[in-house]
Amino acid sequence: MTQLRTVQVLGGGGAGSSAHVRSLAAGLVARGVRVTVCAPAELDRTHDFLGAGAHVVPMPPRNDPLTVGALRAVCAGADVVHAHGLNAGVRSALALAAHRVPLVVTWHTRPHAEGARGHVLRLMERKAARAADVVLATSSELVDRARRRGARDARLGAVTLPPPSGLGDLPGEKARAELGAVGRPLVVTAGPLEPYRGYGALLDASRRWLGHDPVPLVAVAGDGPRRAALQRRVDTEGLPVRLLGARGDVAQLLAAADVAVLAGRWEARAPLAQAALRLGVPLVATAVGGVPELVGDAAELVPYGDSVRLAAAVSRLLADPARHAELAAAGPRQAATWPTEEETIAQVLSVYDELRAGRGRHLPDW
Repeated sequence: MTQLRTVQVLGGGGAGSSAHVRSLAAGLVARGVRVTVCAPAELDRTHDFLGAGAHVVPMPPRNDPLTVGALRAVCAGADVVHAHGLNAGVRSALALAAHRVPLVVTWHTRPHAEGARGHVLRLMERKAARAADVVLATSSELVDRARRRGARDARLGAVTLPPPSGLGDLPGEKARAELGAVGRPLVVTAGPLEPYRGYGALLDASRRWLGHDPVPLVAVAGDGPRRAALQRRVDTEGLPVRLLGARGDVAQLLAAADVAVLAGRWEARAPLAQAALRLGVPLVATAVGGVPELVGDAAELVPYGDSVRLAAAVSRLLADPARHAELAAAGPRQAATWPTEEETIAQVLSVYDELRAGRGRHLPDW
């Protein structure tokens, strides 16, 4: 059989999906697959797909005719096209509309918009789901969602990200000193500053920690449209919170933390949760989406938007060394139950081989 040729398509590319494509590209190239990555140029600068052995075609995250046409030309010689995320899935479906190149779409997350925008995104989900030969979804809930949107073949494709690396010697002391958290507890979270990420509840919780002695410092790594509003709250209310902006050293920050927090309205296989458990950092997370499936008993789970429960869970961990140590030990054990990078790559490759071996691509009935 001739060399397998695959095109990996990224849209805006969240941290998890971009890291997954980097891992996937490296693993596929190592197995003799020819990989082309179509992604915004800034993602290659961050994730170095070229360094993984892939051919890289810079492509903006748009669905206009020019971009779709460029993607169509790149995909013309492919055996399988694999899109990651909703926008990439729709763009790939448009590019392959009249071709029988098999299409795999990985759903890493779900849309969070409401109203008219939410309606448009649900239509996009339906288009991407029905156009795909196989939808790989990163949580059981997303598998069910893809099926409701019309996917003919939706499977669990649990994405395990590479373990944190390059932490160096004594990263905790250095990071804590830089943040001003020497002699006080450090609570770390990370992610885009969007409304659905639950930062409002986290700031409400931080106000309750003002009565602690010493007062915990909350470090938030990430940027986004909510930053100015959140900073105003921090300044006006005197909250013990530092908004750090976008950071490339989230693993180092987590390694320095006493507790990690994930407060969002919905998550699948959250990169922060994966990193925290692997590093043995006790995690407090909202019981939403794929989080309970991911963390098992290795984290404290609280309802979304409940700042009282969130504050209390973090306070208990900071005040109870035995429970803190219990979760610190449970995290790596839970992480050991997740699929390895090798198993993740092997699953994807088996899907490619299945499609290449004989299932001609259906033409979507949009």
